[in-house]
Amino acid sequence: MSHATTRDPEEVERHQTAATARRAFVATSVALAVVVVAVALWELKVVLALILLGVTIAAAMRPGIDRLAAWHIPRPIGVLVHYTAVLGVVALFLSFVVPTLTDQVQAALHAAQTHRTGTGAGLKAKVLDELARRLHHLPPADKLVQPALSVGEQAVKVLVGILFTFAVAAYWIFERERTVDLVTGFLPRPKRKTVRDTWTLIDQKLGAFVRGELVLIVFVSTLATIALRFVGEPYWLLIGIATGSLEVIPVVGPLAALALAVGAGLTVSWHTAVLAGSALLVIRLLEDYLVTPRVLGGAGGLSPFSRSSRCPSRACYSVASTCCCRCRLPRSSQRSSTSRYAGSIPATPRCRP
Repeated sequence: MSHATTRDPEEVERHQTAATARRAFVATSVALAVVVVAVALWELKVVLALILLGVTIAAAMRPGIDRLAAWHIPRPIGVLVHYTAVLGVVALFLSFVVPTLTDQVQAALHAAQTHRTGTGAGLKAKVLDELARRLHHLPPADKLVQPALSVGEQAVKVLVGILFTFAVAAYWIFERERTVDLVTGFLPRPKRKTVRDTWTLIDQKLGAFVRGELVLIVFVSTLATIALRFVGEPYWLLIGIATGSLEVIPVVGPLAALALAVGAGLTVSWHTAVLAGSALLVIRLLEDYLVTPRVLGGAGGLSPFSRSSRCPSRACYSVASTCCCRCRLPRSSQRSSTSRYAGSIPATPRCRP
């Protein structure tokens, strides 16, 4: 009996060596697989980014295409209508905005060079130097609108990227349901409806958020450009467009726009700086309490009143707090909105302390 249970020490050592080698092989294989996947994702980062951008564009266009389909307009025609509208907006921007914008950039560069060669090193010279440093890479208008006779490799890459993004957006418009059905087919049957409803909810919220942000950018850019032009702000078009574009940054963006407008106004006089800052403050209040609740309220699942009431009431006491005011969706509303679509995620009631 003792001979049956007793093992040779060499055999035990051999088994231990084999187990150690097996574990080392598995660990090495997993590490190599992780490295290979990371390198592949890094090399394909541009393609993945373009795919995500295409899906985002499709989510933003889907309600319009569905509305046109309800009017008995085929979906391919609806996609072409949206793409034509985008190209028309870009053409109008290049035709009417870029020339004035380029003149202001050139003026900023000339003023910066003049103050750099002079003896003065005051606030005006510093602001103009910083503005020129930020904008020196902007190309002239003729290079943007004229057809390129000799297309380089970088231009071809950009063109292919744009076409690929539009193709991905059109594909996701037509094939989203089939793709979702294919993915959910690998899941257990009780979970398929939940995953499908959650996917649809995410797509709807993403599209509503993108459309709302675009509306806010256009609204703020237009009002800021008109207001800065009226108060005599230098580089009013450039600062107005920058103010609208910085709306995509929740906290830092409005503060940066305010600092940019006030700094540019100080190059003329302190009266211009005060008027520019006050104009941006009024625009920010209009955006937070009138426009944002109606534009982004549906994207967050809140009514306009509840969304506007969540803005900080102390915004009127401080320019910084007003510019930082950004309404956010609480988690309870996210749970209730998700349960309304998915039907399986209950909303957790808020308990009193």
